[in-house]
Amino acid sequence: MGDDASLARSQPAAERRLLRAVEDLREELFDFAARLVRVPTVNPPGEAYAECAELMTGELSRCGFETRRIVAEGRPEHTARHPRVNLLASRAGSGTSPALHFNGHVDVVPAGAGWSVDPFAGALRDGRLWGRGSADMKAGLACAVYACEAIRRAGVRLAGPLEVSATVDEETGGQAGVRYLAEQGHLDPLRVGWVVIPEPFSPQRICVGHRGVYWFRLVTRGRTAHGSMPFLGHSAIGDMTRVLELVRDRLGPLAAKVVTELPVVPEGARRGSLNLNSLWGGQVPSGEEPAALLQSPCVADRCELVVDRRFVPEEELEEVRAQVTGVLGELADEQPPITVEIVDLLSVEPTRTPVGSPLVAALETSIQRVLGRPAEQVASPGTYDQKHFDRIAGIPHCVAYGPGELEQAHQPDESCSLAAMVEATAVMALTAVELLGVT
Repeated sequence: MGDDASLARSQPAAERRLLRAVEDLREELFDFAARLVRVPTVNPPGEAYAECAELMTGELSRCGFETRRIVAEGRPEHTARHPRVNLLASRAGSGTSPALHFNGHVDVVPAGAGWSVDPFAGALRDGRLWGRGSADMKAGLACAVYACEAIRRAGVRLAGPLEVSATVDEETGGQAGVRYLAEQGHLDPLRVGWVVIPEPFSPQRICVGHRGVYWFRLVTRGRTAHGSMPFLGHSAIGDMTRVLELVRDRLGPLAAKVVTELPVVPEGARRGSLNLNSLWGGQVPSGEEPAALLQSPCVADRCELVVDRRFVPEEELEEVRAQVTGVLGELADEQPPITVEIVDLLSVEPTRTPVGSPLVAALETSIQRVLGRPAEQVASPGTYDQKHFDRIAGIPHCVAYGPGELEQAHQPDESCSLAAMVEATAVMALTAVELLGVT
């Protein structure tokens, strides 16, 4: 990197070239994002990951990156039928600054019902990109790639390196994706200084953290008997109705009691929340999942409820667990007593980007320049891969910033604004210049 005076002279000129380059490549950006949507990387079970990695490899190689695939060997999710293939790409800078790393997940949730367009056609019309994963978050991933490409085409020489990763399984926790890369040492905090994850929050918003989550399963057990003589058995479903009452009437209000200072959006998510995720009871064929529940002339001897409890930074995970065990423990004192088993499924602590982070400051400056209005700091109601960058990789300066709209995620007729994609691409490119400097 040159001296401070030469850097001050060169940076504005580089930014002007950069913004022109973003405008010039907009059609290529839209086309690449559409091609990503057309790869049906549905998770679960984890379809077409290798195909998507191939597409990403070709595009990033064309943009001057060195690429390598990282397969999550040893993870239970990784199978011959559904291989967990991650991609890590890098492009050197001219100095020794830490890297700016863009990370995007390639997996999308199942399309589900209610679509008026083909969810995997990647249609470009009415000023939007349509399809499953367009907002969450293939448009954002394409923006990250083309922010880096705009820098190259504009002839801007960054003092620090750029990295792009395309990872799997974020929608189911990221265990074979970012977490695997972090645990295997592929995300070295001595090499990577800053991380931007293009999750859908819109071009004006910087997401600086997320709420925590505690998923658990409640199990009641009964005694089977012939359905024509239910008085000879004991229904696990009957017991579960009492459990449901306590979850609704006692645990629900406890979840909503604390209001957070974290700027979580939408407003209703500023409190903790409790969602009944799934419920089944009765008998299933041996070795089958509960979804295979059949008509059976028997009293239900088992019933299961999965609960999704979201909590805010002002709450402790152990406090949340204690609420569950304390309230449900009261069932043992009822007559007749009800026994309920609590099985932990997943827990994630809330995460927040450090106050005063240079990454947030660089994004705020870039948003003001591109949009002409100040940035808004928000936090996410749900978790995303920031947790793994922060707690496992040891990279705290991580945010989510992307072109999509949060309300579009996981919806039928999901779409993303093309204009927002251009804006976000420009912001990401300027942020790289602001953070890394030019030579």
